[in-house]
Amino acid sequence: MAKKKNQRKQEGIDVEEAEAAGWYGTAAILLAYGLVSFELISANGTVFQLLNLSGALGIIIISVRKNVKQSVVLNVIWAIVALIALVRAW
Repeated sequence: MAKKKNQRKQEGIDVEEAEAAGWYGTAAILLAYGLVSFELISANGTVFQLLNLSGALGIIIISVRKNVKQSVVLNVIWAIVALIALVRAW
């Protein structure tokens, strides 16, 4: 059993935790897109940018865990854009 637990936990994060972060990230980005597309929130608003930032961070976690470099690069840029937009809004 100890061996199985060691296989699940690499690089300091449990597989289940990384999966949960990835699913959260996917849901947050899709929610942000849907809310803006149906004009329920503003694309310039804090909620939109926070959903994008937190979503990108969640996807970065699972992408790093699974070593998917393309997704890491995309979501690092996505998070930077959201962060800059948040800073500019304040």
